[in-house]
Amino acid sequence: MLSRLSIHNYALIDSLDIHFDKGLNILTGETGAGKSIIMGGLSLILGQRVESRYFFNQHKKCIIEGYFDISNYQLKTFFAEQDLDYERETIIRREVSIDGKSRAFVNDTPVTLQVLKVLAERLIDIHSQHATLQLNTEAFQLLTLDSVAQNQPLRERYATAYQSHKATSARLSALKKEASRAQAEADYHQFLYDELAAANLDVDEQEQMEAEQQRLEHAEEIKRNLLGVVFALQDNEVSAITLLKEALQQLQQAERYMPSIAALVQRLQSSFIEVKDLNDEVSHVEQGIGLDEERLVAVNERLSQLYALQQKHRVDNVAALIAFREELREKLEDLSADEATINQLEADVKQLKAELLELAGALTESRKAVIPAIQEEIGQVLREMEMPHSRLDIALRQVDANELRHTGRDTVDFRFTANKGQEPQPVGKVASGGELSRLMLAIKSLIAKTSALPTIIFDEIDTGISGEVALKVADIMDRLADHMQVMAITHLPQIAAKGKAHFKVYKEESAEKTATNIIQLTPKERVLELAQMLSGVNPGAAAMQHAAELLDGKP
Repeated sequence: MLSRLSIHNYALIDSLDIHFDKGLNILTGETGAGKSIIMGGLSLILGQRVESRYFFNQHKKCIIEGYFDISNYQLKTFFAEQDLDYERETIIRREVSIDGKSRAFVNDTPVTLQVLKVLAERLIDIHSQHATLQLNTEAFQLLTLDSVAQNQPLRERYATAYQSHKATSARLSALKKEASRAQAEADYHQFLYDELAAANLDVDEQEQMEAEQQRLEHAEEIKRNLLGVVFALQDNEVSAITLLKEALQQLQQAERYMPSIAALVQRLQSSFIEVKDLNDEVSHVEQGIGLDEERLVAVNERLSQLYALQQKHRVDNVAALIAFREELREKLEDLSADEATINQLEADVKQLKAELLELAGALTESRKAVIPAIQEEIGQVLREMEMPHSRLDIALRQVDANELRHTGRDTVDFRFTANKGQEPQPVGKVASGGELSRLMLAIKSLIAKTSALPTIIFDEIDTGISGEVALKVADIMDRLADHMQVMAITHLPQIAAKGKAHFKVYKEESAEKTATNIIQLTPKERVLELAQMLSGVNPGAAAMQHAAELLDGKP
């Protein structure tokens, strides 16, 4: 409930601080006194955009604050989701600077207008004679059925299942699209992978094959060179081995007479042995060299295959080919994994759909069950308000199982007539503003018995009614206020007399400015206000007595 409203520097308001009652609050005042200005200020903390910069003082910013007792509205989850501090008494503040920029706060935490609007919808419902379009909305009509049927726990379970089904279906659809695109490439990827897999690639193979190719292509030249080495070391008449052997013998003879050169003898002997070993190894290598045309063809073909694959895939080495082959393998494995995931998701969607249909069916049955009682009770309340021939028909139909909505499987249609012999038509097409206002009042009074509704504000919905009808409307508003906070801006004394708190809006004129103000009336002041509403500015004794009787007649 709205416990306090503070308005500073807005339109004709310099400063107002209003404390409201938890029951029926009445606002009265002459036409043009500023009641609509107060409503305009309230609308700003409900998330409405700033339409103008009409400030009482153009050099100061506008500040509007609303203090709300939210303990009965189950808003802790909302506050947690929005990262806001939850307080039983929550303060909503809107500031509008002199340049027209505005900021909104909830418990001193900045919020966007969208967050403010969502929160405000849970706290206050402003209803005017011209704001009856809500009656035509399926959301409101379903809310009426679900409130009376007390379907909130069932709707929450359905909403959770609906979101799970929607999210899983979206994931399945996206995965199928991706799989379809991947499948179109799968055959080509499989061909490329098979080609690379069949190549039996080895990261070091190319380097080894290129070395072998060099050896095979120059086999004759290599053999000739090696034979030349053997000839020089051993086969020549004056070979290196013969000369080293002779040199060793000479040095050994000299050692007999000069032992100090023993180290030289040892070194020369080691060189002789090394050259002999070298000759043997070169001879062995030479004997293994031969022109192998078949092997050269095989090596050239293998290298040609490697070079062709590298050129085809625009890489520089076998390592890159192997990396690409593994990438293709992963893609093909992912495709198989996607197929398994798709199969699982299809099973999940089917199961969630079954659960959703079961919950939707339960919602449908509970809604059907309360329709007769709703039609009867609303008809009774309307008859109390002098609409004896009024009739509300509620039609509930199920949509196709593939067209489930976030509210269930049902479409609802409220049809209404206020006249005898006239078939009910869509709400709004066959009723006057006053009739629609009374219908809305009847529906809200019914919903309030079973749901924690936000504060409701009736903005002059009593236009066009008077006399006994006004008394009946006042009684129903009074009953409605037993379940929720009600605020009524009215010109009818019959309704004003029912209020637990009565506020008068008036203008004060000074030499420089006109200002809108508001006061809460005392019992004595209320009698005078009601008498003026009955007969004018200077009420007579009869009007004063009538006003007193209206107040005394309150339950």
